[in-house]
Amino acid sequence: MLATPDLLQEAAQPRRLAAEISRCINEIPLYRELKTKISGEFAPRSSIDFQHWPLITKEDIRHGFPGNFLGAETSPDDLLEQDVIELEHTSGTSEARTPLLLPRGWWVEQELRALNLNPSVAAVLRQNPEAKRATINSPVCSGDIRYQGVPSRDNRIVGRTLFVSLSRYPFLWSDRDLERIATEILQWEPEFLDVDPVYGVVFALYCERHRILLPSVRFIVCSYEFVSVVHRSILERAFRVPVFDLYGSTETGHLLMEDDAGQMRASLETAFFELVSADELGIGDLVVTTLTNPFMPLIRYRIGDLVERSESPYGMRYLLHGRACDAFQISPGQRVTTRQVDHCFSGIPRLAHYQLIQRGGGAWLLRFVADGPGPDLIHLAELQERLSRLLRSNTPVEAQKTDLLGPEKSGKFRLGYPVRTS
Repeated sequence: MLATPDLLQEAAQPRRLAAEISRCINEIPLYRELKTKISGEFAPRSSIDFQHWPLITKEDIRHGFPGNFLGAETSPDDLLEQDVIELEHTSGTSEARTPLLLPRGWWVEQELRALNLNPSVAAVLRQNPEAKRATINSPVCSGDIRYQGVPSRDNRIVGRTLFVSLSRYPFLWSDRDLERIATEILQWEPEFLDVDPVYGVVFALYCERHRILLPSVRFIVCSYEFVSVVHRSILERAFRVPVFDLYGSTETGHLLMEDDAGQMRASLETAFFELVSADELGIGDLVVTTLTNPFMPLIRYRIGDLVERSESPYGMRYLLHGRACDAFQISPGQRVTTRQVDHCFSGIPRLAHYQLIQRGGGAWLLRFVADGPGPDLIHLAELQERLSRLLRSNTPVEAQKTDLLGPEKSGKFRLGYPVRTS
């Protein structure tokens, strides 16, 4: 087997992991306290020893913040005044917004590291290190911009990025809103688009209707939420450039980047990856240990997303299955993930976005926004049959066309709504 960069980094991770955990046990109050709850001596010399360490969640980050990371001796105000940290928050899609301590400049560094995992993207960035982007996403997810009133275009430029979204309701954007976005992007001439897929699709369909091309754009990066096959096909069709998935979270940084072969590569310098509670198909919860944030290191952090992984000759590769809270429990022993549902939409034309809702009593509702006239009756029946088979439903999945699907408070969209059991 070739000693590829991925394999070399994977081999070096246990040593880096041991050093990071030893530092955290000595310096970080949260982990000093957790160590006292572990019986026996804890010596993280390998990933096997590491598995005895407890998992943490967003609740552990919030509890006692920021003293749980900085201790009583260090003031976050002093660090902010020294301009060595940034105080950020998670978007709050799946639970309460969570405060975060990030080193100044950390976000840019870890994102660039992930983007360079894709050879085509890396080539563009080498040719133009000052490459510009236009970001189309929820304003709630753009922490660099203060959305008090309506910020001007100049006030929405941060470094080499132009933020174009002014509302978190893309299905309510008027033609005038979309014309402004198109005009700003054409004037900005970005090398790539950075989009939330739902927001990007609304803009893409507008550009297609009005025959607007973006000649400067070399590729599109989808981030912020799960990229459906529905979204990807429209973005590729409208803009005629490669579309790549970039996965991560505000608290961990970008973790996985899609390469030219459609596989998700891990950013091994940024984090150590584990898969826990895997089902019989090998799909489990992603657990992450960050390696580059000295102020708020996350040790065995349960990120809340489901993944599947496999070994390749070049290193570990991953498949994203969506949020754990969006998966459907269709029997005591069987779970259906967002990715598995989304696979049913492959080859079904004329859909722009959808949400699948699990109702009580075994009923299901599929609400969708059409791309143009929407799917014909034959394709819609095929989709309903695929979903019924996957969900083991004895009754057809009801399909309902709509012009509007709503986001969460964060402005992000969910593809699945499991039935509430409490």
